[in-house]
Amino acid sequence: MTAPFRIGLTGGIASGKSTVALLFAELGVPVIDTDQLARDVVAPGTPVLTQVIEKFGISVLLADGSLNRTELRRRVFQDPEQRLLLEQLLHPAIRLAVEAAVAASTAPYVLIAIPLLAETGGSAQCDRVLVVDCPPEVQLQRLLTRDSETKAQAERMIAAQASRSSRLAIADDVLQNTGSTRELETAVLGLHARYLALAARHQVAATTAATR
Repeated sequence: MTAPFRIGLTGGIASGKSTVALLFAELGVPVIDTDQLARDVVAPGTPVLTQVIEKFGISVLLADGSLNRTELRRRVFQDPEQRLLLEQLLHPAIRLAVEAAVAASTAPYVLIAIPLLAETGGSAQCDRVLVVDCPPEVQLQRLLTRDSETKAQAERMIAAQASRSSRLAIADDVLQNTGSTRELETAVLGLHARYLALAARHQVAATTAATR
């Protein structure tokens, strides 16, 4: 069977990626959440968590032996070198987990939510890229409201990611998330219809190539 068509979903922090992913999931689309996979690969007892402890020290653990994600996030957003080191530990394991999830799917297409798609050059692994977009000032306000971050920390988190222009440069589709929930739902429905059509063409092309 041909592998499903891959839609890479990305966007800046607090752009609304999770909301968009949920809307696709409600339409029956399998969503592969790399944030969740990032948690899975550093679960207690995993080799990757052992490597994280070796590089960052025991202080990044909670009392129950699980990763203190808040502390680790604080450290890596303040130090680009530590952030790069963490990505070098996590990304290979996450990519393997994504491939396993894609291979297990029988759906026409899958949505792969990858917050750092522009930063990691992972668009080559996707058949199409959907960017959820909003202005930086909207991101900032959402971070201050949602996560109760200080303004300085929120600004560092936004600055640590790829620029808005860099994300838009890799986009095949752009979903503006500055309107109402109804507008967002309508946009997702339109994209869903488009992706089903693209997935069908992908399936035909792959089948034809396999029979030559």
